[in-house]
Amino acid sequence: MLSTAALLANDAPAQLLPARELMAFTLASHILLVPFGVALPFITLLMHHRALRRNDPVALTLTRRWSAVMAVQFAIGIITGTVLSFEFGLLWPGMMGRWGDVFGLGFGVEAWAFFLEAVLIAIYLYGWRRLKPWTHFWLAVPLPLAALMGAFGIIAANSWMNTPQGFSLDAQGKPIHVDVRQAVFTPIFGPEYWHFVVAMLLTAGYVVAGVYAVGWLRGRRDRYHRLGFTVPFTVAAILTPVQFMLGDSAARAVFHKQPIKFAAMEIVWKTDTHVPEYMFGRLHPDGTISGGLKIPQLDSVLAGFSTKTKVTGLSSVAASDRPTATQATIAHWAFDIMVTIGSALILLALWYAWSWWRHRDNPGSRWFYRCAAVAGVACLVTVECGWITTEVGRQPWIVYHHMRVSEAVTSTAAGSLWAMLGIVMAVYVAVFGAFLAVVLKMRTRWRIADEGSAAARAELPPEADTPYGPRSEPEPAAAGAPPAGGSDHTPGGAS
Repeated sequence: MLSTAALLANDAPAQLLPARELMAFTLASHILLVPFGVALPFITLLMHHRALRRNDPVALTLTRRWSAVMAVQFAIGIITGTVLSFEFGLLWPGMMGRWGDVFGLGFGVEAWAFFLEAVLIAIYLYGWRRLKPWTHFWLAVPLPLAALMGAFGIIAANSWMNTPQGFSLDAQGKPIHVDVRQAVFTPIFGPEYWHFVVAMLLTAGYVVAGVYAVGWLRGRRDRYHRLGFTVPFTVAAILTPVQFMLGDSAARAVFHKQPIKFAAMEIVWKTDTHVPEYMFGRLHPDGTISGGLKIPQLDSVLAGFSTKTKVTGLSSVAASDRPTATQATIAHWAFDIMVTIGSALILLALWYAWSWWRHRDNPGSRWFYRCAAVAGVACLVTVECGWITTEVGRQPWIVYHHMRVSEAVTSTAAGSLWAMLGIVMAVYVAVFGAFLAVVLKMRTRWRIADEGSAAARAELPPEADTPYGPRSEPEPAAAGAPPAGGSDHTPGGAS
């Protein structure tokens, strides 16, 4: 999808297409897990704090269960993330060999954050029945910070690829005199990083809330489902308008720092003022646009707050230095889908805010919960679209204006890369299938615990009712019995 047009060029290496497809598949698969790795720890700790502060066993039950899902997701992320990191060196040795010393610090930061997060997750899971409640909570507070540090590293590397700086070139074109600070904090790093982080928080919030919205639609109207919906949805609803503004800021940063990418995102062919905005539509190689909704002068207004703002067009550079018409259309559609879904989510957040302002309660409409259930999936789509916009809009450059993708690709035979793609796809189907099976198995255990069926408990016993206290101690006779966890007693629910 990302390189069909490039393959049509006679000078394109045969291995370029399979290398791109392999990278695209692994990145698209891994990015689905990133919102939960970055944001689920924060949402879990938010619920954990509520449970301890209000002495709320239902909130504690939700926290315990979310922590289990967080751990399983992290284990799957280890697999997909490791494969992705190897592919940078295996598929794009030209880039890593020449530029690794300049922007490699970002990958180093990400690796340290990964190991730190693994240790903190292990402590968090281990401490459920061994630590005092508040001690357990405070030991987990660095976990979201480690996740943010991992995001910092990977976005630092990606933003450098988009706006490379912090180096000089010698006579052979090799980078020298590397300035690490400039290489990390590139002009587009700030807008890209905060746009990414808030997107992860928003996506995780809507996905988690969507699970409980489905339960509400199926008739589960207890406090467990209500609280499981309200906390993550409130986080997402608050961040939705913030994300819209951050997205606008990021797009404007692209307009100033990567004008040709912006032209691809907005399918602008000719440099001009009073440029119209096209919602969707298709760009043709001759510069004409078919289909879509044309809004006169709006693109200039969005780019510079004035109809007189000059927008650089794709035709202002040589054809070899810009995305093809097909690539520009892909980037444009991905960008428009992202904006459209973001606008719809703002309406959903306003609906939620209106209900709380008027009734101090969630909306009672089934349509609201249907929309909330779909919102999580829609957010995952926007995450995919965001990366498509970023990567496809930068074509044909892997390092903007310094190295083309075709120059960085491996010399491995195309047939071997196609075989590798098939193997990776088969492995990922098995891995994600195992992830789904484990999550469904946990859901079954939790439902048994909630329903209290004696026969079901005998067949598949759930975990202990209390989350705190040594494992060697006998279980309390009742679910509401206080745990043995020291002076900070907090009742726990079934997990």
